Amino acid sequence: MCKINAVVKRDGSTVEFTPQRITNAIYRAAVAVGGRDKRTAEALTEKVCRLLEAQTPAGEIPTVEQIQDLVEKVLIEEGHAKVAKAYILYRAERAKLREQRAKRRAEPSGNIPWHKLWRILDWAVDHGLHTVESLNKRIRKGELSEIVGASEAFYQEDVENAANLVAERKKELRMVIIAGPSSSGKTTTTIKLGERLSRMGMRLVTLNVDNYFYDLAMHPKDEFGDYDFETPQALDLALINEHLARLFDGEEVKIPFYDFKTGTRHLAQTPMKLAPNEVILIDSLHGLYPAMTADIPAEKKFRLYLEPLLQLKDPEGQYVRWTDIRLIRRMLRDASHRAYDPTKTLLHWHYVRASELRNIIPYINTTDYIVNSAMPYEMPMYKAKLFNDFARWTEEYTDDPLRTDAHERASRIYRLMQSLAPIEDDSIVPENSVIREFIGGSIYEY
Repeated sequence: MCKINAVVKRDGSTVEFTPQRITNAIYRAAVAVGGRDKRTAEALTEKVCRLLEAQTPAGEIPTVEQIQDLVEKVLIEEGHAKVAKAYILYRAERAKLREQRAKRRAEPSGNIPWHKLWRILDWAVDHGLHTVESLNKRIRKGELSEIVGASEAFYQEDVENAANLVAERKKELRMVIIAGPSSSGKTTTTIKLGERLSRMGMRLVTLNVDNYFYDLAMHPKDEFGDYDFETPQALDLALINEHLARLFDGEEVKIPFYDFKTGTRHLAQTPMKLAPNEVILIDSLHGLYPAMTADIPAEKKFRLYLEPLLQLKDPEGQYVRWTDIRLIRRMLRDASHRAYDPTKTLLHWHYVRASELRNIIPYINTTDYIVNSAMPYEMPMYKAKLFNDFARWTEEYTDDPLRTDAHERASRIYRLMQSLAPIEDDSIVPENSVIREFIGGSIYEY
């Protein structure tokens, strides 16, 4: 039992000291280099705690930095050089991200598709959908049907453009990857793109990479009992890459099956073999992550990236954040399809965002095309569904240092929703809309 009971965070706040956080950090670093031994992580944590007790004078509270320095020391001294390196690199990346956040408003990001954004903004201005004020005005004038029609057509045009680009390369392509962060609309877009490519004469075979998840027991878990599925290391990347390479060589492989009810993977379950003219279609959160398709030549891959690139300014002159749109989408989808409490989705979102910034966003500029899945009418519709929840979350997490991220997100979205004219009836959303992926009622089977 560790005698240390508190720790000082970087923002100066004092929170409860939880050894499990150290275990999780060590285990995550181990997972990053292929290790999955939780018992060793726990034993190393005990050594860190003993050192911390010995080095902390009575009455003093250690800082996060002091604890992290001790973790590095113990990892190196106990002979875990690779894990120590992964941990050190992670700390360096986090420090760099903190610096970048301070400069973000002054310097444009190289990960943002500016050319695409200008086109979307130009469309929004032409349709009077670029500010909350103009959007509210059109809704109150009874023009919702026109807004929905124009928004859906704009998205459909994007998917059609992507399909045409794929078809131009159909003689050399062997796989199409549809990637993007959580709740960007990958499932619906994959179906729509597949339909169009089929009509163009391309034979498509879907590979569900969710079947390559490691067993639940091998995933990192935090002190709240929350599993982290958002990292690419949650997937058996080496096996995915091996199977793809063998399939393209004309071999038969046996795809595993992942049972989400029990959290276990069953290897070598479903035979799969590609015909010479068949193309693999993959919908994956981490489809752009290099290790997943490292052995596949670039000319055989078409990489499509998806994001709700909404260009809508709030009353304070700030653009609505895409991550907030996706957070709400995931809340609604999880509640509708998985009976998952939206509160848990909010509290888990820091994992989602952290993984995106490390493992998805840096690869945006490696894509062949970007599809915008945002609908200008979706935020007013979400207000009617979740406004009271965001009001409650804004109050609940005000004084909890461990829930700062959840409080900031909830407060920001609550302020935005206060300014929006609500859309109470979602029946106006087409049954084949990407939005149906999150609110239910889609004609597609997910």
